[in-house]
Amino acid sequence: MAQEFGDRARFVSENYGESELAKRFGVTRYPAIFVDDVLVATPDDFGFYGGGRTAGGRYAPLKSAASHERFRADLHRMIESILAGRKDAARAMAAPARAGGPSKMPAFAITDLAGRRLTREDLAGRVVLVEFWATWCPPCRGTLRWLGELRKRHGDRLAVVAIAIESEEPAVRALIDGLGLPDVNWVMGTPELARNFGDVGAVPQLTVFGRDARTAETFFGAPPDLHAKAEARIASLLN
Repeated sequence: MAQEFGDRARFVSENYGESELAKRFGVTRYPAIFVDDVLVATPDDFGFYGGGRTAGGRYAPLKSAASHERFRADLHRMIESILAGRKDAARAMAAPARAGGPSKMPAFAITDLAGRRLTREDLAGRVVLVEFWATWCPPCRGTLRWLGELRKRHGDRLAVVAIAIESEEPAVRALIDGLGLPDVNWVMGTPELARNFGDVGAVPQLTVFGRDARTAETFFGAPPDLHAKAEARIASLLN
């Protein structure tokens, strides 16, 4: 996109958690798109299940050609407006940053792929890890193996609920069989379930809940320090 504007525009990629712009706007998830200091798109706009201005998010499902074209057209219009000195007009079109997930574990009643019924009450008194993932996401597989290891290490003091989204059940079951982690609750995600957890803008997404069911922290993506940071947070909750 930037190349279309020649030397008048350039593309800059910033690492998650290191963007001063994202911090200024209170954006705590990814991806987020800025043109200069105008917030063009938030994670909710790319949400797999939406919860933003329109059902499904403005650019969801992102894999569809129609969504790509809609995003491309909006971004092109924003760049043109800013280059023409109409930043106020660009801000009027900009997306507002929205709050993150819930402050405590939402109520739910689900059946996992082993046929086990699971509710929030069933998890009471345990530290709970809720992971949103997808079969097409390579980093998700390593994260799932690590979560399975945590479950084995901490036993029944810890619960792991792995919720698959944008994935077909046969592919999910095949991946689960390959991982061999029987102590994890494997669940097929629904739009309603994802929205209960504050929606999902990207995978993997891990939310840690304390034994009082309050949200302790949410981790987005699979950065190099994910394991160290999450394990430290989990240890503090278990102790």
